[in-house]
Amino acid sequence: MLHILRQDEKVAENISTALSRLRKEVRYCSVCHSISDSETCPICSNPQRDKSTICVVENIQDVMAIERTGQFFGVYHVLGGIISPMDGIGPSDITIDSLVERVKGGDIKEVIFALASTMEGDTTNFFISRKLQPYGVKLSVIARGISVGDELEYTDEVTLGRSILNRTEIK
Repeated sequence: MLHILRQDEKVAENISTALSRLRKEVRYCSVCHSISDSETCPICSNPQRDKSTICVVENIQDVMAIERTGQFFGVYHVLGGIISPMDGIGPSDITIDSLVERVKGGDIKEVIFALASTMEGDTTNFFISRKLQPYGVKLSVIARGISVGDELEYTDEVTLGRSILNRTEIK
């Protein structure tokens, strides 16, 4: 804050304008709920991506962490949180329903759960897997090379990449 006060007034105006544009122009992707400056994010609109494979993540930082590995070529679904009764977050507070609708469409072959290895992450994996079971898609969870209790955005790229490649099917 003090740094901005020491700058030329134009610097503060530029920052203010940039923040205002960010708030007005950045929105959530209508497909996956990641952030985008258009209706559909660059990942969902990329014809090179495998749209039959969805990776379910908690937040946008997790998308960025997985993208940095260069090991995943499908698309994402950002939940916007995980089920956490202690924090007052239930299934209706995150984007589970739109994920179910995507799978119902019939073009999805696999859903990969890439949620944190915590009680809340496992609860969310279990809840969603039960909702998706009737649709006959392959359900898998990333390999547990990530320490229990760690967040994806803090995991190194090699470990996270191996976790994606060595995921296991949920039966």
